[in-house]
Amino acid sequence: MLLVIDANVIFAALIARGGTFRVFVTNRILRKFRFIAPEYLFIEIHEHFDEIITKTELSQGELKAVLNFLEEQIETIPFEEFDDVYDEAENVSPDPDDVPYFALALKMNCAIWSNDRMLREQNAVKVYTT
Repeated sequence: MLLVIDANVIFAALIARGGTFRVFVTNRILRKFRFIAPEYLFIEIHEHFDEIITKTELSQGELKAVLNFLEEQIETIPFEEFDDVYDEAENVSPDPDDVPYFALALKMNCAIWSNDRMLREQNAVKVYTT
């Protein structure tokens, strides 16, 4: 199953390492999901690295290792590959910050994995939570 990964899923996997992280661990073995994300996802994550480290019990090295583990499982898609549906995504997304995720999901005809309940306030794209 193809899924667009929202940034809050990565934040949850890095900070809590609970159910969200276990999905990645299990998927590493079973390969049930193909995870994709807009290319700027990891730029955003790296920009918030210092904030993340204050919210986790992991050392900086451990956090980098977990982040690398997650990055290995997510294919990043350049904006140019889904920019043609960006205007449509702006009309669909309940949150302006999530328009790129919706654009990618619309382009790839797939669902979004996000723990943001607000994203479920539309009917164009299926949104799964952990």
